[in-house]
Amino acid sequence: MESVFGIIFLGQPLWMWLGFLGIVVLLLAFDLGILHRGSRAIGIRESLGLSGFYIALGLAFGGLVWIELGRQAGIEYLTGFVVEKSLAIDNVFVIALIFSYFAIPREYQHRVLFWGVLGVIVLRAIMIGFGAALVAEYAWILYLFAAFLIVTGVKMLWTGVDETIDLSQNRLLKFARRRLRVTDELHGEHFVVRLPDQKTGRTLTYMTPLFLALIFIEVADVIFAVDSIPAIFAITTDPYIVYTSNIFAILGLRALYFALAAVLHRFAYLKQALAILLVFIGSKIFVADIMGWAKFPAEWSLAVTFAILGTGVVYSLWRTRDGIQDAPSG
Repeated sequence: MESVFGIIFLGQPLWMWLGFLGIVVLLLAFDLGILHRGSRAIGIRESLGLSGFYIALGLAFGGLVWIELGRQAGIEYLTGFVVEKSLAIDNVFVIALIFSYFAIPREYQHRVLFWGVLGVIVLRAIMIGFGAALVAEYAWILYLFAAFLIVTGVKMLWTGVDETIDLSQNRLLKFARRRLRVTDELHGEHFVVRLPDQKTGRTLTYMTPLFLALIFIEVADVIFAVDSIPAIFAITTDPYIVYTSNIFAILGLRALYFALAAVLHRFAYLKQALAILLVFIGSKIFVADIMGWAKFPAEWSLAVTFAILGTGVVYSLWRTRDGIQDAPSG
């Protein structure tokens, strides 16, 4: 048994990877099998409690990383967790849009998000594994990641938050409607149903709008991962820290969605804060080179991250106080 757990996989002992995956499996089983066995709407109080639970669990895991891998790794995990959690909030805006467009009732939204997160865990593993292989083989790729983050952050600042997304004109949706059999209405919590064809009378398999919503959420995460994965690699190149901080941030996304969906307008300036954060994360790689440092100090990175996000949240809450919604124009 010792020989098996002494194996090093992607830079860390195999037992650490197995322990992390075991925690994730238990959480998913507990969530779907016990907390949400039936379809029901999740209230604000419950979602806040669950979101707090997942955040506390993610921070506790960071403590284990600190103990096992050292102070530097612990700070890098915490920074990555905070950054990924913050970027996940941007996902909430898009998820709310998707659910609204497909008219998904609140009692079915958790089911879509559960399977969406399950898909994210697999997709992020593939993308992070690919990114880690690139960084290990071509160290200069980190500079491309950094430049991409800076350009993305500047673009986010320039475009603002008033961009309107018209899903009816989306090419993926048009393709699905044209090439696939999709029902016009929901059929409970089912993603696919068997129905008789109106012309031939044969029983055929149809996708429901619930399934289309799931597809769009998965595609949206891939798009967001294009920003978030370079961001975490700019913080640390350890695949274990990259993946675990990513997944613990994503695991609480469902609870976070139900907690924030009704008050998204109160975070009107958060996107600007996230844009500045991306610029900072990208630029610190170049700053470290200019200053002759082996790496940008992890403590400084964490402090600046908290300062940027904290300022964005406080400023947003202040500007939208008393029901005033004066979101920045694009």
